[in-house]
Amino acid sequence: MSAIPDVLTVGRISVDLYSQQLDASFADPQTFIKSVGGSPTNVAIAAARLGHQAAVATKVGGEQLGDYVRQQLRDWGVDTRYVGTGEGLTPVVLAALDPPEDPQIIFYRGLAAPDTQITPLDVPTVVIRECPVLWISFGALAQGSTADTCQDWLDLRERRADVVLDLDYRPSMWPDRDAAHAIALDAVRRSTVVVGNRTECEVAVGQTDPDRAADALLVEGVHLAIVKRGGDGVLLATPDDRWTVPPVPIEVLCGLGAGDAFGGALIHGLLSGWTVPEIGMFANAAGAYVATQLTCGDAMPTIEQVEALMMGGR
Repeated sequence: MSAIPDVLTVGRISVDLYSQQLDASFADPQTFIKSVGGSPTNVAIAAARLGHQAAVATKVGGEQLGDYVRQQLRDWGVDTRYVGTGEGLTPVVLAALDPPEDPQIIFYRGLAAPDTQITPLDVPTVVIRECPVLWISFGALAQGSTADTCQDWLDLRERRADVVLDLDYRPSMWPDRDAAHAIALDAVRRSTVVVGNRTECEVAVGQTDPDRAADALLVEGVHLAIVKRGGDGVLLATPDDRWTVPPVPIEVLCGLGAGDAFGGALIHGLLSGWTVPEIGMFANAAGAYVATQLTCGDAMPTIEQVEALMMGGR
């Protein structure tokens, strides 16, 4: 195992419980299936499934759920050197497929979840400076020592490619939207790649129109702006050109995790030196693949599975 991973993701981790009943609310009788979650953790899993040495910087609780998470990550090929143990319990997330395209979510994170307790000493400085891709989840900038640590790491990185900011906005983590905007905009100005949906772009740069959002991100010095448009596909823009990738026609089983699969595939494309259109098409298909599955981490696709979907196979 190399001392420097191909990609380091930073932020949330959880045990996710997915309802197995379609269109059933939390008020209805339900049974659940267990998996690993947390957007940046899922992104690391996705990158590992695509053949890269992926590590995640996060923390879990000292109970058996933390043990479960670590073992699952190892089984999926994720480097767990920087998965520490913090105070409190490993977060749990409940997901109801009501509707499947936009599941309802309940977070059980406590007042200070372990993944908000990351410190600069948890990852060697050389890893922050030299890993080919540093992936920062916007949620990691919301609370605790993790928020301060991410700011320190962005300073250390000095905007050397590739610094990917996933706007990953969760209102429950940001009671003050104005503060969220200020922190997001500052992080945008220290990133080389920014990815988010229209709502997340509005929080960061005040624009929901995809082209205007991309323009606003590029004005701040971003090299590649990616605006997810849901059922309308995705817009990818550089200072010189822009491309719209249409959606992949699928039957959605669970809308959660598609963005994380997109993220892992984006990393794959960046590390592989692909053109922007190639990255967009592959990442879009990876996200579509996971949307046809029930869970997130367990469902992250291989290269062969993504390529099969791109060619019309299911």
